[in-house]
Amino acid sequence: MAPITLNNGQPKEDTTPNYDVCENYDGKYRFAPIEESQVARAMIKRYFNTMYERAVSDVVIIGAGSAGLSCAWQLANMHPELKITIIEASVAPGGGAWLGGQLMSPMVVRKPADGFLRQLGVEYEDEGAFVVVKHAALFTSTLLSKVLAKPNVVMMNATAVEDLIIHEDFRGEQRVAGVVTNWTLVALNHDTQSCMDPNTITAPVIISATGHDGPMGAFSAKRLVSAGLKKELGNMRGLDMSRAEPAIVNSTREVVPGLIFAGMELSEHDGSNRMGPTFGAMIASGTKAAHVASGIFASSKIVRGRVVG
Repeated sequence: MAPITLNNGQPKEDTTPNYDVCENYDGKYRFAPIEESQVARAMIKRYFNTMYERAVSDVVIIGAGSAGLSCAWQLANMHPELKITIIEASVAPGGGAWLGGQLMSPMVVRKPADGFLRQLGVEYEDEGAFVVVKHAALFTSTLLSKVLAKPNVVMMNATAVEDLIIHEDFRGEQRVAGVVTNWTLVALNHDTQSCMDPNTITAPVIISATGHDGPMGAFSAKRLVSAGLKKELGNMRGLDMSRAEPAIVNSTREVVPGLIFAGMELSEHDGSNRMGPTFGAMIASGTKAAHVASGIFASSKIVRGRVVG
């Protein structure tokens, strides 16, 4: 057994059995002793410490689909000092990127977005103008694991954004200044139970990548209309891959102060086309959103999570 070091610096022999040895699986496998309360406290302490620490974040990304995760990866690499908090309504992050199209597994990525796959180390087949990853879950699981391994990134899944925090900024303009959150199971059942008030996260930059219209889709875009910050939505138009993908990437921007749109939520906001089962625009839009966010930090004075100049 290898020696281990205690908190007081004194070495102690590690008597933990080696469960990598196959013989331990022959009716001899034993777990280290533990109490149920230890499991509960291990989760509770870390989860609520994270909630406390991220009540003021630098960036909140709404939606952990292909665009949101690509944005988080790029931004975390560019700015390891920023506190990046991802809010995902589903239990399983990844959005529609677990499959290609119509329950088929291969993922198509048009060039030049294949460069992102090489950054991640995801293998693909080259088909000339596009590449194909053998299973979309390979891309999604690789990206997700690399994002969550970043020390400045945390994700709260099974958590819904119920509203946007909108303040008057130092110029007297309306600015998105954070998000209002609740556990998704609560958010989906407000009509079946007594009121349960939400929580809040303050951040100078919100990046919304909630996808096209659906149960949780295009949330921020629709909220801009109901909040009076936008007259109406453009509404996503029919499928046209050649027009849709560059429109999404080139239109990725700060749509109102403090709020950046990425991915298919832009198609609902702008009234651009959908592109169907090709993911290059999601990757490139998320990457561009990270650069837009970086520009906001470079040009703003921020105090306690609020832009003051």
